[in-house]
Amino acid sequence: MQDTSGTQPIQTDALVIGAGPAGLFQVFQLGLQGIRCHVVDALPHVGGQCAQLYGDKPIYDIPGIPVCTGHELVQLLQRQVAPMDAQLHLSQQVARLQRMDDGRWLAQTTHGLELHARSVFIAAGVGAFVPKALKVPGVELLAAGQLHYHPADLEMVRGRTAIVHGGDEEAVAAAIACADKAQATYLLYRRDAFQASAVLLERLQELRDSGAIRVVIGQITQLHADAGQLRAVQWMDGEGQEHELAAQQLVVCLGISPRLGPVAEWGLAMERKQLLVNPATQATDAPGIYAIGDIVSYPGKHKLILCGFHEATMAAFAAAEYLQGEKPLLQYTTTSARLHAILGVSHPQA
Repeated sequence: MQDTSGTQPIQTDALVIGAGPAGLFQVFQLGLQGIRCHVVDALPHVGGQCAQLYGDKPIYDIPGIPVCTGHELVQLLQRQVAPMDAQLHLSQQVARLQRMDDGRWLAQTTHGLELHARSVFIAAGVGAFVPKALKVPGVELLAAGQLHYHPADLEMVRGRTAIVHGGDEEAVAAAIACADKAQATYLLYRRDAFQASAVLLERLQELRDSGAIRVVIGQITQLHADAGQLRAVQWMDGEGQEHELAAQQLVVCLGISPRLGPVAEWGLAMERKQLLVNPATQATDAPGIYAIGDIVSYPGKHKLILCGFHEATMAAFAAAEYLQGEKPLLQYTTTSARLHAILGVSHPQA
């Protein structure tokens, strides 16, 4: 799977919105039906809630896998869907979804990507995971490139003074990475206790001892900028005293939270912030749009990963009939030469 982008509208048979476990398995099931797809997700990586919130926690209810972590499950799913050659578009949301005159669906993302899809599969879980925003005076005055939420790359801090704000593993890792690039690195958090692996905490202590990272205990109260350029971060200590810390780059790692976001504006039937679907097909009330996983509701629905896998299968079969005009033939991966070819495995001899 690879990330692609372009200025021309992308023509595709299927668009999958959400790259969590259910979305990834949807890609696999569509691939078995010969349907290639594009995938959009708000996070900079695949795995959704499973990777972001439960990455290191054990999961015990995946068929055939007695126990695995969230990260391990995502890695297995990535291996499984690799033959399907789906195209990934990460760190962006589908902001607009509108039916076109020819029956296809026009999807536009927050990065300006435009896709024309014959079918759409919404696997958005409990919503798109977006960074928790820093809400203090002065944020709105910063020009682009000064404030960064959970950045995948930290090259922008090179040779500058950087403040990393947060106390979890991602914040600790970001501060450690900044120490190799920035002129000066500060790790600012409300208390001197960080939630990270022992290896990262040990490395953080080494860098603190050497002076490469300076830890500041307090809360950010305001940002100061000159002509849009960050000049200083104002913060308050535990005794209520205000201080200023000069900086040119601010990296904020305060965690992420789910937001239903634009899905609620697409005109699809909903109930209690969930999409209503036919459980036999996972079809919504809009032709060519299907939904699976935690985002859907129907009688007897259970919010379990394995149920999302079942729903992906039902949706793929229904979509194949919708796209191809006839009910698809039921084939088995144990015996089907066609499926073996799709999967890139040798057809066993009788």
